[in-house]
Amino acid sequence: MSGKLPPALSSCSNLNTIILKDNKFQGDLKRVNFSTLSNLKFLDCRSNKFTGTITESLYSCSNLIALRLSFNNLHGQFSSGINNLKSLRFLALAHNNFTNITKTLQILSKSRTLALVLIGGNFKHETMPDYDEFHGFENLICLAINECPLYGKLPNWLAKLKNLRGLLLDNNRLSGPIPAWINSLNLLFYLDISNNNLTGDIPTALTEMPTLEAAHSDPIVLKFPIYLTPFLQYRTTSGFPKMLNLGNNKFTGVIPPEIGQLQAFLTLNLSFNNLHGEIPQSVGNLTNLQVLDLSYNNLTGAIPSALERLHFLSKFNISRNDLEGPVPTGGQFSTFTDSSFFGNPKLCSAALMHHCNSTDAAPVSIVSTKEYTDKVIFAMAFGMFFGVGVLYDQMVLFRYIYFG
Repeated sequence: MSGKLPPALSSCSNLNTIILKDNKFQGDLKRVNFSTLSNLKFLDCRSNKFTGTITESLYSCSNLIALRLSFNNLHGQFSSGINNLKSLRFLALAHNNFTNITKTLQILSKSRTLALVLIGGNFKHETMPDYDEFHGFENLICLAINECPLYGKLPNWLAKLKNLRGLLLDNNRLSGPIPAWINSLNLLFYLDISNNNLTGDIPTALTEMPTLEAAHSDPIVLKFPIYLTPFLQYRTTSGFPKMLNLGNNKFTGVIPPEIGQLQAFLTLNLSFNNLHGEIPQSVGNLTNLQVLDLSYNNLTGAIPSALERLHFLSKFNISRNDLEGPVPTGGQFSTFTDSSFFGNPKLCSAALMHHCNSTDAAPVSIVSTKEYTDKVIFAMAFGMFFGVGVLYDQMVLFRYIYFG
């Protein structure tokens, strides 16, 4: 459908849901007087061609629970009027032309009800605010400020968001190390900070996140459709795969062996960095892992045969390193194509150009679970999707469910 919104929509005072997503509507939202729609709970206008600013009349919809205006051509700065929406839980305004990230966060942080805030793809080339006196977002579960790109560092105020489960800051230009406070986000299980300019070693703090240590049932489940890609959808926050994506940064040092304690991981992406040393045998303890990408680093040594224990591994990439010796043949390894190993001329297998001789084929020893456990500290980091990384937010209904 196309055209402009009819002003007559203002007369539909009994409406509680408006879904106009994925059309070609255009023009200004001010054509509708939303102040007359006192029963409105859900407004979804994603992926249209709306222009102008967010109309102030929308802030009179005191029963509004979910507002989704992503992928339009809206502009301007956020108004403090949005805090009149005392029932608002879900806010998705990604990929418009909004400005002033500092003012935006100052306004939104005052909300006591917001659970999901998806505002990436705005604030072009601004700086991520970092001020210690920042307070708010008491009930925030997921925050996405990705694809802006923003400059600056990972801000210290994020450490105060104790209910955070998902944090997406990918595709910005953030720099500096991962701060030690990352392990204070005890409920975090989805972290995507890929495609930035972050530096330093992978800190042990990332291996001290209890939600990733084992299977974990979240006592709060936010229900609504979220599209990770146009073809991949999750119905609840608890359905997100636990993931850590540090890909395409400037991290150095080794892969910490403590990472093997994080057995809840489904996706681990450390690709396109400057990591060196061997792949830890402990990675074989991540038995739930479905995606492992260590490509484009400076890793050396043999592929640990412990990785044969990763029976759910469907995507595996160690290309463009300096690994050597035989490729394991057990587990899922027989299902991986040559592209998973490309750019490691010292690797050998029957399927690769370089065939193994009897010297190459010596087995790689596996550290026993007990021996490894005696060396390891505790737990780490986080998961969910992205391999490529955009949160295509989608909403309809959601509610809190408490499990005892």
